[in-house]
Amino acid sequence: MRRRTSRRRRIFIGDIQGCSGELRRLLDRVRFDPATDDLEPVGDFVNRGPDSAGVLRLMREVGAGGVLGNHDLHLLRVAAGEESRKPRDTIDDVLDAPDREQLLAWLESRPFVRTWRDVVLVHAGLHPRWRDPRKALGGLHALDSDPAAEFVTHVRYCTPSGRRPRRDDRDPGPPYAPWFRFTRLRKDHRTVVFGHWSARGLVVEPHLRGLDSGCVWGGALTAWIAEEDRLVDVPAAKAYVPPR
Repeated sequence: MRRRTSRRRRIFIGDIQGCSGELRRLLDRVRFDPATDDLEPVGDFVNRGPDSAGVLRLMREVGAGGVLGNHDLHLLRVAAGEESRKPRDTIDDVLDAPDREQLLAWLESRPFVRTWRDVVLVHAGLHPRWRDPRKALGGLHALDSDPAAEFVTHVRYCTPSGRRPRRDDRDPGPPYAPWFRFTRLRKDHRTVVFGHWSARGLVVEPHLRGLDSGCVWGGALTAWIAEEDRLVDVPAAKAYVPPR
């Protein structure tokens, strides 16, 4: 029997990174139904996990939305000959796939930001000076070399003016702070949904949902169902990447 609902559910999902088994278990857990639900991953569909191609095929099949992450950009740029493979990449299954062009085209068509009346979705974070993220990011293409694309897919810490530290894999200290301490959108009562920050883990604050719970590192894959304000997760089957 189908679940009855007066509006479609938006199911936001943290960084998948090729963890197709965990993704399928999570969709079962939330009782995902493409007839009544929209999937909106935070980006990083691919890389480091065991089945990037499988994740992309499933996302295409169910008509998922979502945004681009830094690992997605890396795959697209490697495919275009603009970047080289890195030692820990696990993207060959996409690059060597018989349906490679279809998978890459689907991924390349993801935007950098998606917005609703009550939610803004990005991969990493928002620049403090962006009053309208769609205006700042809407015209960018996945292969564009642009500071805004770099910021939205990589930021963790910044200053109130948006300056980033040279390294942000650990807290750089003042004047830097987590980017979400400076964003204007939370004051507008819009919930910002993001990923990219597995070291920080799940972030649940007023008008803020950080969903990277480190699945590829052996943590969990997490979903936030906006219409129910409910978090659901499944544990990773294993750690696919050695500890940092």
